[in-house]
Amino acid sequence: MTATQMAPGFCEGIQYFGETLPGFETYGATPAIAEGARAIATPTDPAAVFQTLLYADALRYLTVQICGSKGSGHPGGFASQAEAYAALVMLGYKNIVTEVGHHAPGFYSAMFLDRSLEDMGITTVQQMRDRFRERHGLLGHLSGFIPGLLAPAGPLGQGQHFAMAGALLYPDTLFPFTIGDGGLGEPYIMSSFMHFHTAFPGSTNFLPVLVWNGFSQEHHSMVSLKTNEQMLAYWHGHGFDEVVLVDAKDFDDQDQSGDYVDSTAFSLKQRLAFTQSVLVGVDEAARSALSGKLTAFIIKQLKGAGVHARGAKSHNLYPKDTLDAPHIMDALKTRSLSPEAWAIVRTNCERAGGGPASKTVVTEFERPLPDLGPLPLEEYPVGGDPKVSTTAMGKLVGHVGTSDRTFLVTNADGNEASGIANINQALKIIHPTEDPLYNQAPTGQVYEPLSEDACAGLAVGLSLFGGRTLWCSYESFAINGLPIWQTVTQAMAELRRKTPATITLFTAGALEQGRNGWTHQRPEIEAYFAAMMRNGNVFPLFPPDANSVQACYEWALSQKNKGVVITASKSPLPIRTTFDQTRQALERGAIALHSSSGSKTVVFAVVGDMILSPVFDAAKLLEAQGLGVRIVSVVSPRRLYRPSDTLWDICSEPDGHFLDDAGFEHLFGGDALIGVTGGASAMLEPVMLRSTSKRDVFAWKRGETTASAGELMALNGITAEALAARAIALA
Repeated sequence: MTATQMAPGFCEGIQYFGETLPGFETYGATPAIAEGARAIATPTDPAAVFQTLLYADALRYLTVQICGSKGSGHPGGFASQAEAYAALVMLGYKNIVTEVGHHAPGFYSAMFLDRSLEDMGITTVQQMRDRFRERHGLLGHLSGFIPGLLAPAGPLGQGQHFAMAGALLYPDTLFPFTIGDGGLGEPYIMSSFMHFHTAFPGSTNFLPVLVWNGFSQEHHSMVSLKTNEQMLAYWHGHGFDEVVLVDAKDFDDQDQSGDYVDSTAFSLKQRLAFTQSVLVGVDEAARSALSGKLTAFIIKQLKGAGVHARGAKSHNLYPKDTLDAPHIMDALKTRSLSPEAWAIVRTNCERAGGGPASKTVVTEFERPLPDLGPLPLEEYPVGGDPKVSTTAMGKLVGHVGTSDRTFLVTNADGNEASGIANINQALKIIHPTEDPLYNQAPTGQVYEPLSEDACAGLAVGLSLFGGRTLWCSYESFAINGLPIWQTVTQAMAELRRKTPATITLFTAGALEQGRNGWTHQRPEIEAYFAAMMRNGNVFPLFPPDANSVQACYEWALSQKNKGVVITASKSPLPIRTTFDQTRQALERGAIALHSSSGSKTVVFAVVGDMILSPVFDAAKLLEAQGLGVRIVSVVSPRRLYRPSDTLWDICSEPDGHFLDDAGFEHLFGGDALIGVTGGASAMLEPVMLRSTSKRDVFAWKRGETTASAGELMALNGITAEALAARAIALA
């Protein structure tokens, strides 16, 4: 009988089987994780150490096997920390996140071994090979689609936010996450740790696992010359109480050169010694993190350990790196396991942590949320005194936070400056210095790091893990946090469970920032969201007044797996709508604010609130000349697309509500159509695509220092006179 015939069924697709390792009869005869147990009994048990080593090699083998199947993918980084990942799982920890999207094939291998991938129909290695880097398969980087994986991973600087979000929502669960030293040269990772730990000193149940392998994607890492002492000092200097470092160099018996060595080249005795040190170190670090100490674990081992190449050359495979290439074949043969070893690894993996990750990790379940009860909505009379939209919404935010104590508001530039001081008053800024004058308290719910990346990161991480949040920002600065917001919103479109929509409030728009100059005038961000609308689950909202913003937030709180962007002014503005009008606009996309008859009809499609002022003035000029005018406030432009314009139907929580052609004609039909926005013209695309009228657009061009919003609008060509003149020319 051949090895293939002896192998378990899941091994179909494994090309090479190896000889049984010496000692297997003694240390591999019985699974180290006993039936009914969640983890090994002790990290020093020789059988546990031996089987952890088998698991690490299984991860390496599968990583190369699936990458080689497509001549594509990234095996080197994950391979250099395989022992650390294996140790975490053998110790029962499966809520593992990563900072490094390039570790994807290793994570997929882990999800395969513990049977999580069976939830997507992958039961054999051959099926895993076939579906790697294919649509409806195992994406090139981690996403929300893969069973058992907690969070997406792509752009650097995100994994720690997910782990910290998990730590806040699930205080009794450990959230380890891997960081590559190629990314450690950037400042945001360590600074976010420091601010988070200052704000939440009791939430230490997340564990950074630094993969210190000396290289980044294409060259040496920026921290490759640090000594062990310097690296320890670096982490201690950023507030870490305990830092456990295991250096493969200390176990090398092959006289490898350099500070970074490959443990897979050691003798079996020393490989086991290294693996035991990793197991003991991970166990120590995990217990420390769960006991209230800010802790990190560092594994120092050469990038590419045990795969097809070493150093940065191991980072990714190219088309030439196929399964029949000699160096790939050699790597697989060297890491190959016996059929009996594959069987014991599979058994341990499916028992660890209480079962497959797809059945046990926190993000595989819909997290129950506290009931908010009725929101304290306050409907102002249309035509009454002007009101500040952001302040009206802030009152509702305070209610949400007092009803749901896990609710968090994030803001990098200060809520008071955005007209939402009432949020700070109700929920308090999280700060170690208690001061009622500044609404500061250690137990507050307003998180204020001076980094939009950290603000967006924690807010969207909490939403992804099942919590309610609100990210507040000046429109001009929010761009710095958008990559992670986009990543999570895209992941939400793929999730197999419901989770609260990630909601933002962007204030202090360009028109309100005249005297601050162009540095504070960047409404081009709206083009970012305009492009994202085509995802199908992204809903930018533009409430025209303080009544409308309340109805918009009320709607957003009820949504699942969406990205909802509310943009509102912090200046007192006229009340133009009722709650019911906005609720209708949230279903239909827009609402008519003004309509008059005349010889011909000019329609203004307006995105925004303050920008309505010159439009209403233009209407008077046109009506004085006998023209009819309809002013339509575009509240939810996503609703104005045609169904075929977005990928709404492949979202996990599909929303297929779009304004039909008759409804569109009723709102926007006329002799001339002019789109008006104080932001990017792209937000008007849904209207311009469908309209058959003569049409034009007035939109933001560039910023400048001005004394008033009116002067800034005039600089950009948006005046009542210019609007009226263009309308007459078109009509």
